[in-house]
Amino acid sequence: MPDNEKIAIVTGAARGIGREIARELLGRGMTVVAVDLKADLLAQLPEALGKAGDKLDCRPLDVTDSAGFTKLVDDVAEKYGRLDVLVNNAGITRDGLLLRMDDADWEAVLKVNLSSAFFGTRAAAKHMVRQRGGAIINMSSYSGLEGNRGQANYAASKAGMLGLTKTTAKELAGKNVRCNAVAPGFIQTEMTDILPQQAKDMALAQIPLKRFGQPGDIARAVAFLASDDSAYITGQVLSVDGGMHT
Repeated sequence: MPDNEKIAIVTGAARGIGREIARELLGRGMTVVAVDLKADLLAQLPEALGKAGDKLDCRPLDVTDSAGFTKLVDDVAEKYGRLDVLVNNAGITRDGLLLRMDDADWEAVLKVNLSSAFFGTRAAAKHMVRQRGGAIINMSSYSGLEGNRGQANYAASKAGMLGLTKTTAKELAGKNVRCNAVAPGFIQTEMTDILPQQAKDMALAQIPLKRFGQPGDIARAVAFLASDDSAYITGQVLSVDGGMHT
């Protein structure tokens, strides 16, 4: 199916990498349902992306609300007649050393980063299986592949995304529904801009390409996995990290 006929849901779409994913998919002609908890930022999205009308559909949602997420997916499929792409991008960090991490910080990160992806995938898969086609892209991380000091909760959630991705791919391949993951490395966003210079220098020293990634680097990888150019790719993890994970 041509990209300009596809319907896509992108979570965590109000800023950062999610916003660039929405921009990239819109640029390829897809109808994008942009989902985010922050309704105020979501309201600014049409102006930020220079898009309005029937190609950009902004929907405030707490993705940890299983019933709410399912209802949104069902509403989108009913409104547009199909659902072709789901990008599980929503995520948070609550970093801290393992011995000092409390239960609330552990549970919050797992729920937003991993459980929400399960909720969305389960809801979207029902429609994709029925129409015998679709693509699900999960946002993992370099931390999910390698672990990272001070990120036990985040790394566990992102590693869990990989297991979810591979299992989903195996279960749904027979219905022509693909599921892949993108694992970003150090990407320059508002969250990373506030890091101390020493932390940035240490991160840069680990990157063979000797530069930080941009949100657009991730967005283009997602767009590839959402398109028919990747029609024979499923269950894979695409690292976009300047060569950190090899």
